[in-house]
Amino acid sequence: MRNTIEFKVYGDYALFTDPLTKLGGEKMSYQIPTYQAIKGIVESIYWKPTIVMVVDAIRIMKPIKMESKGMRPIEYSGGNSLAHYTYLRDVCYHIRAHFEFNPHRPDLAFDRNEGKHYAILKRSLEAGGRRDIFLGARECQAYVEPIEFDQGEGFYDGVDLHFGTMVHGFNYPDETGVNELAVRLWHPVMKNGVITFTRPEDCSLVQPIKNMQAKKFTADDIEPVDLLHEQL
Repeated sequence: MRNTIEFKVYGDYALFTDPLTKLGGEKMSYQIPTYQAIKGIVESIYWKPTIVMVVDAIRIMKPIKMESKGMRPIEYSGGNSLAHYTYLRDVCYHIRAHFEFNPHRPDLAFDRNEGKHYAILKRSLEAGGRRDIFLGARECQAYVEPIEFDQGEGFYDGVDLHFGTMVHGFNYPDETGVNELAVRLWHPVMKNGVITFTRPEDCSLVQPIKNMQAKKFTADDIEPVDLLHEQL
């Protein structure tokens, strides 16, 4: 498809924080990335408000290993506190994702050119992304490179696993058309080493958080895809 990319993302550490472990300043990572974390990686490769990035599937290529570290996070009131963060160690994932035009942004219809968005997306992936890549937390630097999704041997190939209930991602007003921020939950299942993500609109467990308005854009606020394509 002209709007799909497949790539590898890897790094020494990852922290996809389970919100239930944040009480008291402690943090523990989920065993696998959340949809929102992977979506953030794809958006760091290339993103514009004209398009919505959709994560299709992930392969867990290396064994799931965890490592705890003593940390001294800075407190808002000043000074430091003591905490233990539990990270995933030595991670590598294969990702398949695609983009769609945002149906809730008719004001950006002038910027809809699938071929040029796709060309920029592929060029950005080959360059390692347009912004810094990290795995769940800013201190977890990561790297991306194009690769075929089914390429190579994954540690969990042939394995089926259930991961219980975990955060899927967030509903933002500009992507849903609803003036509300909400969190989505789901029950991820690995089949033959692959986790296929439920689309955001198909998640049945949704909890509202607060009212929120979508940011408005005009032709003067963003660089047209035609101009960006010429520059690259």
